[in-house]
Amino acid sequence: MSDTFPEKMQPHPEFVMRGNRFQALTWDVMSPEQQAMTRAVLDGKRGSMQGPYNVLLRSPEVGQLAQQFGAQTRFNSSLPLALNELAILLVARDWTAQFVWWAHRRIAEEAGLSPALIQAIAKGQTVPEDLLPDVKVVHRFCSELLRHKQVSDATYADAVSHFGERGVVDLMATMSYYTLVCMSLNVDGYPLPDGAQAELAALV
Repeated sequence: MSDTFPEKMQPHPEFVMRGNRFQALTWDVMSPEQQAMTRAVLDGKRGSMQGPYNVLLRSPEVGQLAQQFGAQTRFNSSLPLALNELAILLVARDWTAQFVWWAHRRIAEEAGLSPALIQAIAKGQTVPEDLLPDVKVVHRFCSELLRHKQVSDATYADAVSHFGERGVVDLMATMSYYTLVCMSLNVDGYPLPDGAQAELAALV
């Protein structure tokens, strides 16, 4: 007997979702398209439905594309993990996206990003001078792009010299995906896990 089942007969996956304005969905109320997206997320490296997925499920075709894009930017970027996480933190700070910051600050620290740099970003302060060159390049590129919606010729040239044209595109892709994530969670008013405290104060 085959161990495979038709889609509608497969056991329901176990997961927990949270939401605020967007009420947390359960498996039984999902459409087939929403169920397919949920399985895709749970079967991937993330293995969890925490974060933007409860929002993105409302448009499952968009959500499916978005979660695939997100998996690429997070797990298959040409940039080293610490630098990719630096870009995510800068976007989270720009949006004051508490859940994204809460989740990715820990990943960034474990990847080797300087705690002093992370705290400076959180507080909107000048970053330390003794950063590694590649960290400086990513910080400058992302900061300019977020603040001015463009980058200078010198900043672009520096980024290409360190990471190549692919690296520049991968960096912009990470910033783009996490902009969608931050936007989704801020519109929802997405709650932090029980016991977690907001770590970002509003910047003047």
